Amino acid sequence: MRPKITLKKIAKEFEVSISTVSKALKDSNEISKDLREKIQAFAKLYNYKPNSLAVRLQNQQTKVIGVVVPDIVHHFFSMVIRGIEEVTNKRGYNVMICLSNESFDKEVMNIDMFTNGSVDGLIASISKETQRKNDYSHFKNLLEDDFPLVMFDRINEDFNCDKVIIDDVSGAMNATSHLIETGCEKIALVTTPNEITVGALRKKGYVKALQSHGLEADTNLMVEVNEKQSIREQIEELFDRNVPDGIFAVNEVYAVTAMNVAREKGFKIPEDISVIGFTDGPISQLALPPLTTVVQHGFTMGKQAAELLLDRIESKEDIQPQKIVLSTNLKIRKSTKSV
Repeated sequence: MRPKITLKKIAKEFEVSISTVSKALKDSNEISKDLREKIQAFAKLYNYKPNSLAVRLQNQQTKVIGVVVPDIVHHFFSMVIRGIEEVTNKRGYNVMICLSNESFDKEVMNIDMFTNGSVDGLIASISKETQRKNDYSHFKNLLEDDFPLVMFDRINEDFNCDKVIIDDVSGAMNATSHLIETGCEKIALVTTPNEITVGALRKKGYVKALQSHGLEADTNLMVEVNEKQSIREQIEELFDRNVPDGIFAVNEVYAVTAMNVAREKGFKIPEDISVIGFTDGPISQLALPPLTTVVQHGFTMGKQAAELLLDRIESKEDIQPQKIVLSTNLKIRKSTKSV
């Protein structure tokens, strides 16, 4: 069986643009007769058949973009959506939003639905289950068909598409360094399993900060949370093993849970234990005491992702994918001691 052939592969074979291939297959006089015949013969040899996606990409008539997010309740993702909508509305596009609910199957279903001609392009953040399964075939199929795709936050570095992320490593380094600078020496990490990219990157920043201050990373002070089990119980086990004097958590839910466990065990925040989280959402602001946190700038991320996608949709030329890395900042509140 011959491999699947796409407009992109034909264009690469003849070193021409995708639009040139499309015109040649339509027998347009804009393309020389010799090149038309060669492209048509090649397409016939490999049994090229234009699909509904390819046709839609040429017409670009929906003026709608799709967004797939793992969780809409999460403050960060809701801010990303706000940023996306601000840009798309100004540029005359509408937005369709689907939730994967961290499910691989639902993510695949959402993408199949969007790419049946419903939208002109897609903005997506990968679900946790997809990262655990390490199965990205649904995204690879999009890219093979030259479907406009922008990934944000949780991405796959191997994909040749536009991406918008924050500097997770630097954000985690700054948070951990702040704990060290305020006198903490036994700093715990509450993070996701290592296959979740953002958690792995934040763990990397945590370890780098410890090493840069001459401290060793102690696995007895690390919790890789299994969310199918009680988060609270897993953090309680950390206190049973080794009571920390500082905690860096990779999201605000983990951080506030850690503060609650510490208080229940008789420790004061921040006098006995300082705590820093990630994502400056309502949970961080309403916690007691209010949580020091790494600010992710979800609104800005959404705006950048939308601009990249619409520029690609509207461009008449082939443009190289971009990767935008946004800086974080540390919002100091009362869950950490003063420097």
